[in-house]
Amino acid sequence: MDKAHLGHHISQQFNAELEDIRNRVLAMGGLVEQQIADAVSALVQGDIELCETVITNDYRVNAMEVALDEECAHTLARRQPAASDLRLIVAVVKTITDLERIGDQAEKVARMGLHLTAMERPKNHYLEIQSLGVHARDMLHGALDAFARMDVEAAVQVAQRDVTVDHEYEGVMRQMITFMMEDPRSIARSLDIMWAARALERIGDHARNIGEYVIYLVKGKDVRHISLEQMEKEARDSGGV
Repeated sequence: MDKAHLGHHISQQFNAELEDIRNRVLAMGGLVEQQIADAVSALVQGDIELCETVITNDYRVNAMEVALDEECAHTLARRQPAASDLRLIVAVVKTITDLERIGDQAEKVARMGLHLTAMERPKNHYLEIQSLGVHARDMLHGALDAFARMDVEAAVQVAQRDVTVDHEYEGVMRQMITFMMEDPRSIARSLDIMWAARALERIGDHARNIGEYVIYLVKGKDVRHISLEQMEKEARDSGGV
């Protein structure tokens, strides 16, 4: 299945509806990606105004999810799609749910950033959050790119990157625990950093989910809850209708 498939319907109006849905998913994804970048930047730089902007803009992400959800429901009722068209609608509904949750995690990072502005800044200027944030944002960008191009290989690469995010997150946790044990005065700051890191790790998980929906959309295979090796095999196998 590829983008050209969207133009194979007798009804040009249905073609337009499907393309509109896809474009709106990508627009929502672009907003969420910016939310991640702004949240991480706000925390690292101690920018109170930018933290508050991220928190305020979360309503825009929520509104886009609701509007897209309603459009998908109307399309299901009016068109009663089958096969790959039905998979597209299902994948979109799942994708926008994960995008909304990524938006929530970006808001959490911004809220931790607000807390941290009242504390002494560490010498590394929150380098661990900056690095983790870059990986998480790259994962989402890759997942959205895979969705836009219906690219199974790119979707698998997103899952592969999740391993790196998980390892980096675990490293942050170990580092913060060490800091708290060595200096109890660092507990409050370390806990906020841990919460921000956890939010970024969850963003990686949601981005992986979106990649899995791309594989479902193109191949017709549900690759949730299986190992990375199994996912890679399923993605390579021929299939999809």
